[in-house]
Formats: sequence, C-alpha cells, structure tokens
Amino acid sequence: MSFPSDFRSVVQHRDFRKLYFTRLAGQASDGMFQMALASYVFFAPERQADAGAAAAALATLLLPYTFVGPFAGVFLDRWRRRQVLVRANLVRAVLVGIVAMLAWSGATGAPLFIAALVAISINRFYLTALGASLPHVVERDELIMANSVSATSGTMASLAGGGLGLALHQGMRGGHGTDAALILAAACGYLCSALLARRIQRDLLGPHGKIPAMSAGQALRGVASGLLDGGRHVWARPMARNSLGVMAAQRFCYGTGTIATLLLYRNYFNDPAHGTDSAMRGLGLVFGAAGAGFFVAAMITPPITQRIGKPAWIVCALSAAAVFGFALAAPYEPPPLVLGAFLLGTAAQSVKLCVDTIVQESVEDAFRGRVFALYDMLFNSAFVAAAAVASLVMPESGKSYALLSAVSVGYAVTAVLFLRCALKHPAPAQAPSAAILQTP
Repeated sequence: MSFPSDFRSVVQHRDFRKLYFTRLAGQASDGMFQMALASYVFFAPERQADAGAAAAALATLLLPYTFVGPFAGVFLDRWRRRQVLVRANLVRAVLVGIVAMLAWSGATGAPLFIAALVAISINRFYLTALGASLPHVVERDELIMANSVSATSGTMASLAGGGLGLALHQGMRGGHGTDAALILAAACGYLCSALLARRIQRDLLGPHGKIPAMSAGQALRGVASGLLDGGRHVWARPMARNSLGVMAAQRFCYGTGTIATLLLYRNYFNDPAHGTDSAMRGLGLVFGAAGAGFFVAAMITPPITQRIGKPAWIVCALSAAAVFGFALAAPYEPPPLVLGAFLLGTAAQSVKLCVDTIVQESVEDAFRGRVFALYDMLFNSAFVAAAAVASLVMPESGKSYALLSAVSVGYAVTAVLFLRCALKHPAPAQAPSAAILQTP
C-alpha cells in the first residue's frame, strides 16, 4: 500500500490522531532546536568554528542515541507512557529554555552542552515511548501501516521544523539573539506537544498488567548483559562480525568527510565575517545531494546484489568511495564536492543496506534484537569517534590533502580487507528483501 492509503487507514482512529499530532509537534520542535543549536555553536559569525566545535556538537546530538536508546525500554515497562510523553516534553521545554537563555547571553562551554545533551537524551525516552504506544491506538493488523505513517511523518516534521528554522534565521538579522529566539520557539513547541499528549487517556498507552518482577537496576544490568551476549554471538559468526567492522570503518571515514565538509563551507568557501547564510545554504545542497544518494542506493542495491552478491557490492561501493571521494574533493570547489556527496551517499547507504541484510541473515532470531542494539551503538560511536579524531588533526579551514588521502586509503583498505574475509567466509546467498531495504 502507498503512504496516502496507509494514512487514511490509520488516521480514522481518534487515539491514533492524538498520538500522531503529539509526535508531529515534538519532532518539528526537535528539528528547529537542532538547527538553531548547530547555527549557534558552529555558524555564529562572531566565533571562529573549528573541528573541536563540530565534534562537540555532533557528540551532543549522537551520544544520547548511542547509549540511552538501548536502556530506555527498561523504564517504559514501568512508567505510564502517556505520563512519559507529557513529562518528557515539559522537562525538555525547561532544559531547552535554559539553552535559549545561555545562547542569548552568548555563553558556550560545559553548561550549554550539558543542558543540550540532557534534553536530547530525554528525547530518546520520548521517541521510544511513542513507538511502544502505537499498539494501543490501532488494530493489530494495522500496526505496520501505523509504524510506516508515524516514522515517515515524524521525519518529515523534523525536516520541516529545521527548514522553517533555517528560513526564519535567514529572514531575521542573525546573531546569537536570533538563534536564542529559535531555540525558545522550539521550547514552546515542546509545551504544545505536552498539551497534546495530555488529551490522551491516562492509562490508555500502558504498560498494562503487573510491573516486571525485577528491579530497574536488575533490568538495566540485564540489558548490559544482553548487549555482551549479542557481541559474543556476532563475534562467533565471521561474516556478521566482518560486516559490522566494515560498517564501522566506513562510518568513520564518512564522519571524517562530514566534519571536513562543515569546515570547508563554514571557513573556506565563505568568509564568516560576511555572515554564514551562504554557508548554510551550501551545506543544505550538500546534504540534499547525499540524501538523494541514499535514495538511489535503495533503488539499485536489490537488483545489483541479485546479480553479484552483497559482499561484491560492498567492495565495489567502498572502492568507488575511495576513488571518487578523492577525485571530486581534491579540487576543493563546491560543484564537484556536491557531486562527491551524492556518490559517497550512494556508496555509504549501499554498504549499510548490505550489512543490515548480512547481519539479519547471519544471526539467530533469539539474538537479533540485542545484535541490532549493539549495531546502532557501533554505528553512532564510529561517527562520534571520527569527529573526535578530526578535532585533533583537522585544520580550521577543513582543507587537508593529507587527511583527504588518509580517508581515501581508509576506504580502499577496508574494501581489500573485507574482500579477503568474504572470500574466506562467504555470506548467505539471499538478496536483501524489500522490508530490510526500507530500514533507514
């Protein structure tokens, strides 16, 4: 079924509509907050941004998704999820309001990042609670449609919030006062989301039945133990283990390139003294091109892997990233860099789709959830590690032939090592299924 038909099917339920609009308000506010925070930390004309600032911003955005997500469910099985939605939004509104005041004063450093980090960590509870609540507002046979509609609409709302924030930023006079005003607007959006959540019946979203017998502390230790079990399970399966290693290495290289691109548009292609609006527009084009590459990868990966197999396509994608990533970035000009973003986006998503499928095929069903929780942690940690390393070695301009060469060599070495491992430990023969290829 198409998105419009799915939407018409599930929106008929009154309680789904209440949960749906709660999600839209919250995720639109997320988009505006993250856009304004990035603008304040990285694009403020009065500050010279460097790789350290980019690393701090990315760590603030990604670490909560890395380490909070696997443990959120422990508490959502104990707390009323409707109350989680209300209170998480209220707490986020307060914290984001504090960030707005700090931005208004021009402050940077630990207080700002701690407040933002806690606010984004709470967002993990909020999003997990939304997902856990869906089975209580639609029929069982509509759950797949409800998940599709909710996830797609939430992503669109987040992009719309960020786009609206960018448009307002360029229409206002700029400076940290503008960023603070946009951050405060996001705080108001969280309050709206809390009010919408209050319209849902208090006990509707669960959990129902008895609270789990073990304490929260025991449950948390159980999650940690489960992640270790998942790691041991993967380690005993060479193809899954090697595929996760490829994904981490590719993500590290891609993250290093992302930091370099941010710095190039911020400090090399544009003069920060004359404002950063053109830099933000240029980055929007780059990330749009990368997004188009993700879409193309989803279209071409199934037929290609049916013909040559997943390991061969991974090697081809990494090899292309090594060659074209260097060739198109080396001129250090915006047009070839945009084309390079498209090709690297295609390669990165092709690798991810194949790795997703190999891991799905290689691990036992009883371990699959724990393995993919570990996968998500590794996926985000590799990007944060790239940002941390870049903060130590990358110049403020982002232009470095040595680092560009190192990234290209990293792609090439990963391709060669994976090819050797794939020849030694062949993957299962199945091609990626449509369901798996829809994984973001």
